[in-house]
Amino acid sequence: MKQRLHKILAAAGIASLRKSEQLISEGRVTVNGQVAHIGEFADLETDDIVADGNQVSAEKKRYLMLNKPTGYVTSVTDPHDRPTVMDLVNVRERVYPIGRLDVDTEGLLLLTNDGDFSQKMAHPSYEIEKTYLAELSSPLSDEGEILLKRGIMLEDGPTSPAIIKIISNRRRKVEITIHEGRNRIVRRMFGSVESPVTRLRRVRFGSIILDDLPKRGVRELTGREVESLMDLAVESKRLAKPRTPWKKPEEPTRNDRRLAFIANRPTRRPGTDENRAIFDSGDSRRPATKSRRGGPAKRRSTKSTSRRS
Repeated sequence: MKQRLHKILAAAGIASLRKSEQLISEGRVTVNGQVAHIGEFADLETDDIVADGNQVSAEKKRYLMLNKPTGYVTSVTDPHDRPTVMDLVNVRERVYPIGRLDVDTEGLLLLTNDGDFSQKMAHPSYEIEKTYLAELSSPLSDEGEILLKRGIMLEDGPTSPAIIKIISNRRRKVEITIHEGRNRIVRRMFGSVESPVTRLRRVRFGSIILDDLPKRGVRELTGREVESLMDLAVESKRLAKPRTPWKKPEEPTRNDRRLAFIANRPTRRPGTDENRAIFDSGDSRRPATKSRRGGPAKRRSTKSTSRRS
């Protein structure tokens, strides 16, 4: 089946999609003896494809599970020269991690060179569940547990309801199951209910359980396990409800606040005119004084009295 040449190179493990395009643009790839061009289509089964003098052939699909320790970056390379999870995997094929685990998070991580499998495992629309074992610096309160089960608002939007299981009597060891993959989401969820995480380990990914795989250990997934994950992805997407993308509310402008003040301004009740203060008719804004009887005080006359005869 014909497909774009840079995708063939990436699937064969020659390079990433972007670097494969760069190889083609630099004239380092030939198809049937002719220099290839960007956007060209080819068929790996019938065409003779050569990259940098090496024959391109279909790469064996690999599906690996790693028990990641802390201190390793979940990426193929790191610009800061920190150790990556690729330092723990020794295979000929060009595999890459599915999703991410933070540097200070350990546990189950899947790696593959199958793009379709990777997309189904990582894309949020498939809602593959992941279970984490969290150790907390302070006990999880009953109110915090209810909030996490209901869904909580974070700075980048609300979370979906989580499944919570209390492991220890002191409520400082908790198992949480979610299907989202936002950056440091588990730590932020527990932090928002005032129970910061001190240690976090992923123990389940879909139908795959970490079990007794030693730290830094790597094993190949069985064909049945791969098939089970693919079936789970298809079923999860079929049952998933369509989600409306969350947008951060915009800050109200000065005019918005003014209109809101006018709309919420209290109105005068009927019959309240009798209780209004009485002002004199002059230019002064001070209210006229009242006499003891309740009426306005009479001003003293400035006219002089008549002379006595």
